Formats: sequence, structure tokens, C-alpha cells
Amino acid sequence: MFILGLSSFTHDAAAALLDKGTIKAAIEDAKLLRSKPHGVPEMAMAYCLAKSGIGWHDLDVVAVANRPFRGWLRRSLLPLSGFPASPLSNAYYEANELGMLASQLGDLRQLRHQNGSRTLKVLCLEHHLCHAASAFFLSPFERALVVTMDEGRHGESGVVAMGERTQLQVLRTVSFPHSLAWVYSQVTDLLGFVPHQEEHKTQWLSVEGDSAFKDVFLDMMRDSDSPLPHLNPTFVKRDASGRLRFSQHFYGSTGLSGRGADLPDDVRRALASSLQQACFEIIRDLILYFRQKHGVQKVCLGGGLFQNVVLVAALEKELGMNEIFVPPAPGNSGCSVGAGLLVRHQLMGKAREESISHVYLGPAYNRHEIKDVLDNSKARYSYLNTEERRLDCAIQLLQAGKIIGWFQGAVEFGPRALGNRSLLASPWAPYVRENLNDYIKHREWFRPFAIAIPEEDCPEFFDCSRLCMFMNSLGWLRPGNHVLPEWFTLPGGQVRLHIVEKKSNPQFWRLLKRFGTVAPAPMLINTSFNLAGEPLVAKPQDALRSYFCSGTDALVIEGFVLSK
Repeated sequence: MFILGLSSFTHDAAAALLDKGTIKAAIEDAKLLRSKPHGVPEMAMAYCLAKSGIGWHDLDVVAVANRPFRGWLRRSLLPLSGFPASPLSNAYYEANELGMLASQLGDLRQLRHQNGSRTLKVLCLEHHLCHAASAFFLSPFERALVVTMDEGRHGESGVVAMGERTQLQVLRTVSFPHSLAWVYSQVTDLLGFVPHQEEHKTQWLSVEGDSAFKDVFLDMMRDSDSPLPHLNPTFVKRDASGRLRFSQHFYGSTGLSGRGADLPDDVRRALASSLQQACFEIIRDLILYFRQKHGVQKVCLGGGLFQNVVLVAALEKELGMNEIFVPPAPGNSGCSVGAGLLVRHQLMGKAREESISHVYLGPAYNRHEIKDVLDNSKARYSYLNTEERRLDCAIQLLQAGKIIGWFQGAVEFGPRALGNRSLLASPWAPYVRENLNDYIKHREWFRPFAIAIPEEDCPEFFDCSRLCMFMNSLGWLRPGNHVLPEWFTLPGGQVRLHIVEKKSNPQFWRLLKRFGTVAPAPMLINTSFNLAGEPLVAKPQDALRSYFCSGTDALVIEGFVLSK
């Protein structure tokens, strides 16, 4: 049975194909388009079908993580009397909502007729139930509490559910606009970053600040009568377009008079840290409440809020290592997988497969396809016809302090580079931090780089959970271990960590093990292979462009090696 799962048509559009419960293919449209898509993820759908060698007529169900009409009703008709606005701004807001509804209904109509005259069976599913399905059905747990949180663009900001075997039961919903993720995006904007895109910068900015404004955010986002998040209307107003913004009461409570670059650095760090700590306390208390009430220990987390690895690591430290599961793609793109799993397990009652072990589900390219691209680009290269020679060449480059683009196998699904589309470097190379930040990634210095290490070597150096396999949490450097340069360690001895399993990525695992024989430890810096502001590279053309347009020293693309 073939089920094509699609995420919502608003942002982070993605597609995933399931065959008898196994994920055969999954990819975000942005990685193929090289731009931000809206609407039906055409290229992602075409890839999923082509990889499995099937057509539209072979699909049994298309599952969409979006119910446009119900989402519009929630956003438009829920009582928002606590956030008053003028009739003109209300009209402007409703017109925008109607336009969005019409666009999404048009997308669904187009989708139903992808196969010409035959109408496809399309199921529209609750967005947060798809988040919950991705979190629970990909986990190793038979019974778990499931919590999802995002900005609430579908009329709900989150759900609390109980997962048991093949079923999810919703216990409580968090209605729009009571959203921790929405507040996080507003603070991201306040700090001078791009909202809905650069929340990760707010996360990393928070690790060295003090929590001077924590009580303000707790007053804003918490209700003493309920364990669920609740937005205090005195901190929010509706602007001329009818959208919610921070009110003068918020600015008065924090004493802020500016935003972005106008704020002193210590204030920006304090705002980020205060928000981070407040979110942690609210989510922790919510989990503890429902854990006790329902007698459950394991917890699954989904939705865009839980892409925040600092938050997840703090929850793990408080609630127990390996007691928490976050799927590889907790954001909207992961809803494509969640929608397919929800149909198979919840609606059809089919048994669950093993928990997910890897996310190398995107396109892969053979030697002939890559050679055609290199020749067409008139690039100078050498070809190494064995894996041993490729590994030896890569290690020589890394030992010489070079930064290499590592393009191998299939593209990773999700927001992290996990060793197939990565930039690699030695942590002990001179000026590696400066070269990565200033000449390749063009990013802020407070953002840490990840360290990749083989699974069996990890306990010697770090304490961590299995969430670090997908870089969804942090590790802690073991006391007295000084193998890494200090700048890799965050306050509290935390390290951004990527655990590499031999069975899931044997070539990257062997590279790490081989490098460990000539370096202080089998560790490499692993960061995403892309230009600033762009998605992870997917095609050979993307890799060549990123290589030539940045300070990357060398490119190892399957058996081909390019160097500057």
C-alpha cells in the first residue's frame, strides 16, 4: 500500500512516501527548488514517486497535514475580544485570511486531479495530530505522553495527547493564539533577527545571558489556573493589519525602548535567555502535570518549538535522559511523514514498524550523473575509484587544516546535516572557527558548531542521549576531559553533538574512525553544506555552486575530488 504524505501548503512544504509502513522517500520542496515554496510541493512529490518507480494511479491515499476550512474557522471565528482592533483592521485581517483559504482550497483541488481524469483519494488531517503522529510513531515507545507546540497558523497552537501502540488520543488542545512559539518569533524579531526563519539564533544567543526578564515572560505566557500556555492579553495588541504584536505594557514591563541593533548586547542576551528559561519552565511543568495525571514516564515532543535543541537538552536533564523522543524533523516538514503514519496506524490500525534509524531519504546521484555535471561545469577534478583512496584523500586534507564539502549518498530529510551533505573540518586546525564563520558560513560567533563522533567512542568523552543521533539535543563534556578546544563548549559543559552509527552511515563512520588514528580523537566539525540563507545542498550542481562561491577548500563528491 502506497501512502503519499504532504505537509501543509503554507511553508516548509514537503512530501514523504510510505510503502507498507516503511518510509521509502522524503524531501522538502525547498531543497529541490532552492527557494521557499508555497502551495503543493510539486518537485518533492515527483521525486517520491520517481524513487519508488510508481505513478499517481498507484497511490492508495494522499494524506495532507492541513484542514484549510477548519483552520480558517478557528483563526477567524474564535473569540478574540481580549485583543481588540478597529473594524478596518479586522476587515483587512479577514480579507487576508479568506485569500489564504481560497489559495489552499485551490491547492487541494489541483492535488485531487494530479492523475488526469481519475480523482485521487485525498485525506485532510489535523495539523497537530500529524505532528503528534510523527513524534510518537517514529519513537521506540509503546506508550507515551505526546506534546506538540508551534505558532498556530492552523488555528491551534498545540496538543497534549496520549499515544498507545497504534493510537493517539488527544487530551487537551492549545487554542490559537496562546502560543509559546509565536512569542518566540516575536522576540526573534525584537532582537533584530528574521522571524519564522532565525529562531535558532535567539536560541544560541540565550546560552550566555542572564534571565532578568524571565518573570515578565512567565506573566505573559502562563496562567496559574491551567498547566497549558495562556497568552495574557495585556501584553499583546492587534495592529493596523489585525495581527498580534507586543503591546506598550510589554515594553513598559521590560523597560525596552528600542529593538534590534538599538538594544545593547547584554540586553539582547538577557531577553533571549529569559524567554528560553520561561519556555522551559512552562513546558517542564506541563509535562510533569500530565505525567503524574496519566501515570506515564516517556514523552514525545513535536512541532516547530522543539527544533530548539537547548530547550530539549534542558528538558532531558530535568526529566531523564532517553525518556524523551523528538523526531528527526519536528517542524512542519515532518508533518508529511506524520500524515502518512497517522493514516496507516491510527485510521487503518496497522502495526508499527521499528523506530526510525536514519533520515537519508532524499535524492542520491551516481558516478555518471556527477561526472556529467563536473564536465559541463568545466571543473578540474580527480577520480578516486575506491573508498579507501577517498578516505585517505579526505584525511590528508583535514590534517592539513582544510575545510571540505562532503557530498555522499542520499540527501538528509529534516533541518540537520547528518554527514551526507556536510562541511567537515578538524576541530584542532588553526583558525578553523574564523575560516568557517567569516569565509564560508557568514554567521554570528555565538552560534556553536557540531562535533561528529562514532557512537561507540562517544561515552569516553560525552554524556548524552540518543537524540544526538539526529542532533536534536546537546551532550555534556565529561569532567576532566579537555580533548576539545574551549570554544566548542557551551556554558555548563554542553556541546552540540552528532552521534554517528556504523549501520546508518558506514562511510562517514569509517572516516571518523580513520581520522581518529591521526588526530587526538575521532571527532570532526560537522556543519551544513550550503551558502548562507540557502537550504542544504541536494544536487551536484548545488554542491559545486556552494563550493566555488565560498571559502571551502575542497569538495569530495562521491568518488570525485576537487581542491583549490
